[in-house]
Amino acid sequence: MTTQVDRSGWSAAAPQKPPITQVGVLGWLHQNLFSSVGNSLLTVVTLLLLGWALNGIAQWLLGAFWAPVWENRKLFAAGPYPNEALGQPQALLLLLALLFGLSAGRWGSLLRDVGIGLAALLAVLTLLPLGMETQLRMGIALLLLLGGYVAGLRLPFPNRLLVGGWVATLPLTFIVLSGGIALPGQFTTAVPTNLWGGVMLTLLLTVVGIAFSFPLGVLLALGRRSHLPVVKGFCIAYIELIRGAPLITLLFMSMVLLPLFLPATAPSPPALIRVMVAITLFSAAYLAETIRGGLQAIPSGQYEAADALGLGVVDKLRLVILPQALTKVIPALVGQFISLFKDTALVALVGLLDLLGVAKSVVQQPTWLGVPGGVTREVYLFTALIYFIFSFGMSFASKRLEANLNTGKR
Repeated sequence: MTTQVDRSGWSAAAPQKPPITQVGVLGWLHQNLFSSVGNSLLTVVTLLLLGWALNGIAQWLLGAFWAPVWENRKLFAAGPYPNEALGQPQALLLLLALLFGLSAGRWGSLLRDVGIGLAALLAVLTLLPLGMETQLRMGIALLLLLGGYVAGLRLPFPNRLLVGGWVATLPLTFIVLSGGIALPGQFTTAVPTNLWGGVMLTLLLTVVGIAFSFPLGVLLALGRRSHLPVVKGFCIAYIELIRGAPLITLLFMSMVLLPLFLPATAPSPPALIRVMVAITLFSAAYLAETIRGGLQAIPSGQYEAADALGLGVVDKLRLVILPQALTKVIPALVGQFISLFKDTALVALVGLLDLLGVAKSVVQQPTWLGVPGGVTREVYLFTALIYFIFSFGMSFASKRLEANLNTGKR
């Protein structure tokens, strides 16, 4: 060991590097996994069990029978939607790709991340052997997404035009999917709503549920905090009644009891519309309580400041209160949206062939009944993967939105 002599004449040992077992990877392993005999034994046993499990999963994945998933790819995508009318949902995909690209270029990083994920998905679909026509449309959608992004960055079009385009996509979706636009070729095929299914139906139910339940939930939350006894009593009764019943009960009520309240000569609404109404009413009650929590978290000084500025009731809520309240409950709101997305699987119990309903029908196909070991695991694993991708995407978008808004930071 070398020594050093300072100016006062005292000798001191030269600084030494810490032992290699205390820094770097070895230091982390020693501190967290092998700090004692017990922890070392637990780490070794856990690694052995993990290796055994991963080996078994890898062998099953490599030897699994994935033919039912691949041969029913159209059924998973659109359900029993007619093959000759598939150009209609594909045309909607082109429109959505363009809108996503324009929005990503115009409105910043959050939609840019969503656009990157969509671009990756379209690139994969373009490379998969799905047929020349389908691959061509996926490639066109990818080009529209990228072109829309560049246009959104460079063209100075007003934001309200883009917002209007997004609002118009919802009614346009129903018109196009049902074949209501008389255009040449495949776009003239009329398709009843009972033939809509697969991922297309699951996403449609989710988007409609979110689009209509969110504003209804805001109104219910504001009504529950109202000083008018009739309004407050109605909102409380609605929220508590709907939250006290499971969604499957509301779905069966919409399918069975709704015709009893209609005139005998009135046509019964399609099953899809009934289900959408039930999902919207159910989700609105839960969103109302989440939003009410955000409203209660706003300090009273914010209300007083808005009143001091002379803002009316609508402007006070729109410009001061609701932006802060909704920002505080972003994680809870997105959690409700993810729950709504997964709850759409219940519509399979009332006769609609959503993603989970398609999975059940594929498992029961006579072609696969004689396969050794069955095809249940492969089919449901693929279904779970789809649910995970969309749920993780919404969760990731929520985190990015919180980061952009600096939620929870001072």
